[in-house]
Amino acid sequence: PAVHDLGVVWLLAYDTVVPDASRLYRSRPNNFRNPLMTAEGAPSVAFRWMEVEGPLYDKTTGAGYRLLFGDLPLRVVPKGAPGVAVPTIARGDRREGGRNAGQRLVPLEETIVDVASDNPVRDATRLLHAFVTKAYRGPVTAVDVQRFVALVESRRAAGLSFAEAMIAGYTAVLASPGFVFLEEKPGHLDDHALATRLALFLWNSTPDAGLRARAARGELSRPEVLREEAERLLADPKSRRFREAFLDYWIDLRKMEDSTPSTTLYNDYYLDDALVEAALAETQLFFAELLQRDLPVRNLVDSDFTFLNERLATHYGIPGVTGIAMRRVQLPDGSPRGGIMTHASVLKVTANGTTTSPVLRGKWIVERILGIDIPPPPPVAAVEPDIRGAVTIRQQLEKHRADASCAACHRKMDPPGFALESFDVMGGWRDRYRGVAEDKPAERGLGKNGQPFAFHFGLPVDSAGELPDGRP
Repeated sequence: PAVHDLGVVWLLAYDTVVPDASRLYRSRPNNFRNPLMTAEGAPSVAFRWMEVEGPLYDKTTGAGYRLLFGDLPLRVVPKGAPGVAVPTIARGDRREGGRNAGQRLVPLEETIVDVASDNPVRDATRLLHAFVTKAYRGPVTAVDVQRFVALVESRRAAGLSFAEAMIAGYTAVLASPGFVFLEEKPGHLDDHALATRLALFLWNSTPDAGLRARAARGELSRPEVLREEAERLLADPKSRRFREAFLDYWIDLRKMEDSTPSTTLYNDYYLDDALVEAALAETQLFFAELLQRDLPVRNLVDSDFTFLNERLATHYGIPGVTGIAMRRVQLPDGSPRGGIMTHASVLKVTANGTTTSPVLRGKWIVERILGIDIPPPPPVAAVEPDIRGAVTIRQQLEKHRADASCAACHRKMDPPGFALESFDVMGGWRDRYRGVAEDKPAERGLGKNGQPFAFHFGLPVDSAGELPDGRP
């Protein structure tokens, strides 16, 4: 028995919270029998009570409304005739007298809620000027703003409410070239262009008020100021957008879910969400540590630390880590881990879920770490690893390299790829390949889906290699 606090969870309108005890085990058709289901029962959880506190208001509450409509209030107005606020009456309510005595009460179904503006043209001009300045990431002219004010007025003339017309204007701003594209001019970047590129790079967003103010004063072109602002943006929580997007495309973390561990060979990894999530977090936290502490770039290939929780530490065979929280862990002496190339995330995205390929991993290292482009392969038959475990990938590649058109590139790719061959499709350490064959002694395991599986240990892994200059 325990009390658990989930902290802040953001829900959209009409979202629901569903406690699902059945997720303690996961079974899938067509073999729908879970060994954990017994005559005595199954693993389960009982929720004694649940409390929800909210909504929670802070400085961000209403920020979107303030961005679009400033301090203008909302009011109830008749449909088709926006403008004057009216007293309303709920359906079926026939009260008379009181504070609304003598006034016509309008049924709620005949009204809308609109943003109140006593001078729509002036307010539209004022609001759009502020919005376009932010969207265009720099100073704007009256002409820039007026084209959108004219659109708002035409929408109001067509019968839209003030709020609807303004949203049409804002939509046009966000679809315009001034927002969608960077303005390119010959010569050096001016301060506003520097502010834009810095914010898009490190925040995946537009410059904030502080960055725009320094650009307006012409300070960003000074190297010390530019560095100071870069440090400020990196220290802000919004820099997480940069880190995650950068890793998604530099080392392909966006492909973490592109492959699923084989239910034949690696059913012990299949559906292991906790391991996949921890592997992704390890790489993201490791990269953030390099940035925040300004650590040497050599840590990318050789570090004495990483970030682990209990599930990932167990996967790596590193003792002494308990709990689900990710934390910095000093790697033990002799550990094969260190650097992002031995992260489970990278080893997963460079495998296909069933087998590993030194070619794919080697190409990844040569291109992503060393920055050497490998040309597309010539039109020859691809090498398909033998899942029976009867022939090693090294033996297959030796035949493949006999083709002179293949040998040149493989001399670059294969050695670093073989250096990672002792890591399986999920980055676990192995001394022998797994295989499937009915005539071999079987090792038995229980998958995360509750289903048993069997495999046999095939030929031993040979991870030796030689660099192009002959060094082992």
